[in-house]
Amino acid sequence: QVQLVESGGGLVQAGGSLRLSCAASGSISRINTMGWYRQAPGKQRELAATITSGGTTNYADSVKGRFTISRNNAKNTVYLEMNSLKPEDTAVYYCKAYIQRSLVYSWADYWGQGTQVTVSS
Repeated sequence: QVQLVESGGGLVQAGGSLRLSCAASGSISRINTMGWYRQAPGKQRELAATITSGGTTNYADSVKGRFTISRNNAKNTVYLEMNSLKPEDTAVYYCKAYIQRSLVYSWADYWGQGTQVTVSS
């Protein structure tokens, strides 16, 4: 089995900062791209940022210059540093990772359970 567990969400005032973490554990052989997605109330889930195993990053236009994604491959962990937060950043943030499982060597996307980020004005 594979699990992704997020942490670091919470309530913050506009202009503030938060750091999200997501740790993958279980029967893992390799991890390729990891990323953060978010879903605001009444809206579809959307990409916030992704990072490949080699460190190439991609950001949604709405978060460029404010959010930074990084990862620690030795710890199977991905981070999202969020600065200059705005009320429109309020959402449930989900971690996703493309993982090859041990023994069976099959690849699949895995999701975390989500962590709430609320930005007050």
